[in-house]
This record gives sequence, C-alpha cells and structure tokens, in this order.
Amino acid sequence: MMLYRNIALAAASLMLGAASCETMSQNKGNDNSPVRDVAIEAPAGQATAAFAEGCFWCTEEIFEAVVGVDSVISGYAGGHTNNPTYDLVNTETTGHAETVLVYYDPAKVNYEELVKIFYLSHDPTTLNQQGPDRGTSYRSILFYQTPEEKATAERLTAEMNKDRFNGKITTELKSLDKFYRAEGYHQDYIEHNPGSSYVQNVSLPRFRKFKAAYGGALKEGV
Repeated sequence: MMLYRNIALAAASLMLGAASCETMSQNKGNDNSPVRDVAIEAPAGQATAAFAEGCFWCTEEIFEAVVGVDSVISGYAGGHTNNPTYDLVNTETTGHAETVLVYYDPAKVNYEELVKIFYLSHDPTTLNQQGPDRGTSYRSILFYQTPEEKATAERLTAEMNKDRFNGKITTELKSLDKFYRAEGYHQDYIEHNPGSSYVQNVSLPRFRKFKAAYGGALKEGV
C-alpha cells in the first residue's frame, strides 16, 4: 500500500512540476533530532492553537505571517501512537496528521480569527488530500482545547460550510490532547529551502492564494 501511494504521489508530482511533501522530505538531509511531546500550555501572555491542513511546511509559513502570532512549530497530532516519527506517520497507521502548534498573543489575534485563517488557507473539502499530498496524515483537522473553543469551531465551521464551501467541508473537529514536535529539518522548512520544487510549485502558490483571500493583518514584508 505504501509503495502504491508513493507511486501515485510521484505521478501527481510530475503533473504539478513538484514533488510531494513526503518525497521532498525523503530527499532532504537527515536530521535525527528526536520527536518530542510538546507542552500544549502556553507561557504567560500567550495562547496556543493547533491546526492540520495538509503539509505542515505550507501551514507553518501561513500562520507565521499573521500579526499576533509569535511562533509556530511543525509536528503531529490527532493520533493514537506515542512518540510518532515522520516515517511512521507516513505509513498512515498512527492516526496522526501533520499539524502546526501556533503560539499567539490573544491581545492581538484571537482563536476565532485563527479558525477563519485555517479555513481560508486550505481546501477543507478534499478528504485526506491537499494538493499532491494524499493520505490521512494530510487530512483537515480543527483542534480545540476548551468548551468555548469547541463552540467557536462548531459555529464557524457551520458558517463556512454554508457560505463558502457549499456543504462539502470534511474537516474533523477534535480535542487537542497531545502535540509532538516534528524532526528538526521540518521546522521553518520554506525559510531554509526556498528553491525546492515543492516550495516553488506548491507552498508559495498556496501562500499567495491565502493572502489574496484574507483581509486581515499580516506582518510587514510577507
């Protein structure tokens, strides 16, 4: 099954002129830094939120551009296996999805705005797929941590489903229990690999599409 999926991804990549997030990672140098269980609780003056919307390279770049976001970590969430690695997650057996953990200043941007950004920055109607990346590890998940966030997520999902996505949203709404930081070479991937075919043909076009759709405040120079 894994071989079949890699062949399908490679075929899709040729059509797009870019490799998938998975195959590009396999061609990147090895960074064996351990995958760590990251504390979800935010430092004083900050809050955290987690989103899964396809390849975390793209997602990290998008949320880092938002005014009020302090930092973003790429990792894995939503699964049932402890201490997942990238290779294990890509077997589609751990239940995890590529996810970003967003640290933000709630005085400058709130959870509701981040949920709107989530829906404007990917296609939530393509089940287990974003662009050339296919599999449950690329599925759309909107995480919440409190009853208030759950209510906000449910309300905005219903509104977006009605007003923008014609009732076709496949996004999961899920409580955030654990978040695992991905291997070091995944962090700030676009910054360190601006010339890669995936970044040029998938990540940056997706970022430009988000900027065109989003009317909120973005950091200067993005």
